[in-house]
Amino acid sequence: MKSAESLRDPLPGLGVRAVPYLPLALFAGLGALLAYLWKWPCRFNAAWNDGTLQFTNFCYTDIYPLWWNEHLNEGKVPYFDYPVEYPVGIGGIMEFFRRIIPGDPGSLEAGTAFYDLTVILMAVCLVVGVLMTAALAGPARRWDALWYALAPALVLTAYINWDLAANALALGALLAWSKRRQWLAGILLGLAIATKFYPLMFLGPLFLLAWRTGRWKPFLQTLGGTAGAWLAVNVPIMVFAFDGWKRFYVFSQERPADWGSLWYFFNQKGWPVLGDAERLDTLGVLSLGAFCVGIAVLTMTARNRPRLAQLCFLTLAAFMLTNKVWSPQYVLWLIPFAVLARPNWKPIALWMAAECWYFFAIWLYLVGLQEGNAHLGISGDTYFTAVWGRAATILIMMAFVVRDILRPDKDLVRQDGADDRAGGVFDEAPDRFRIALT
Repeated sequence: MKSAESLRDPLPGLGVRAVPYLPLALFAGLGALLAYLWKWPCRFNAAWNDGTLQFTNFCYTDIYPLWWNEHLNEGKVPYFDYPVEYPVGIGGIMEFFRRIIPGDPGSLEAGTAFYDLTVILMAVCLVVGVLMTAALAGPARRWDALWYALAPALVLTAYINWDLAANALALGALLAWSKRRQWLAGILLGLAIATKFYPLMFLGPLFLLAWRTGRWKPFLQTLGGTAGAWLAVNVPIMVFAFDGWKRFYVFSQERPADWGSLWYFFNQKGWPVLGDAERLDTLGVLSLGAFCVGIAVLTMTARNRPRLAQLCFLTLAAFMLTNKVWSPQYVLWLIPFAVLARPNWKPIALWMAAECWYFFAIWLYLVGLQEGNAHLGISGDTYFTAVWGRAATILIMMAFVVRDILRPDKDLVRQDGADDRAGGVFDEAPDRFRIALT
């Protein structure tokens, strides 16, 4: 017999329990379809093969050119035959599709098939991610997941890269944690980190809340599962193809301030200290560290314990703001956590507007950098309004989340009397350690 709790807050399942989630799955499928149609000028009109048209039609993707850039068209195995600038999770996806694509691998059709197959996988990841976001939000707020399913920025950026795969794994980890399945949470989190690096940031909130509540055993189980899963998929590549495996980490360390980041603005404008390329990595670490210290102080001093989703949002937003790379598709990382942290449509809509402006601005800026095409693009100053626009709107959202933590009566999620529905062992847990400032 099912418990009252399982009936109140079910996971997406079969039969009657799945009915409330079916519309969300359909909306997520619609979002996936719209994202595919957005790429129409490139996918069906060959704009990918033109260095200007793919930007002026706003349909660029990394996936299609990487079929050739990573030498998959030559039958080379990622890491073993050619170093890949992505973690092993993405390299594994590349290799799987490389093996099943029929016909001449050097043809344009093979590159298109690689894109199409990747899109199918990413669409599945989106649907799964939306359903898990709804499950984490709980029955009363499951429709908040529509922001993830149909966000304008998602439609624009969904298939630029493989980020939706990491999202599905990271959300699965948090859902497993919410169901108090710590080992599974750790395994999924380890696989997420092996696909994209950003889910590593979620260990910080788990650590801080474990410290405040004294729930160390579940945290250590999850940490062990994370380390074990990450090592399980990385060590074989490290042992047999170390040079290819390390490419991602060397590339991440050596690359300069890239488009989208605040550091790129400082660098291009020649700011003293902040624009110094030699100090970039140090400045990035120090600025992220300052954010993390602030989040830790907030967590340990707030009168009411913050929700796990709130801290995940804050740490991930801090990571994005201080990173030396901030690609357009990184918005996908933050959308579900913004929804879970503060499901208020006004700041989310403002942020979406800023992200959409950035999406169009980056391609027009790149066109403007091309010789002879300046008239088709925008100036650097116009582009930087988009860079600062999305940074400012994320900071505004962070400020609202901090206010909700300090004033729980403003937290929409807690207004129905719930504590931390997605918090797992932290839900309703008493404080074991808190620094009382007031």
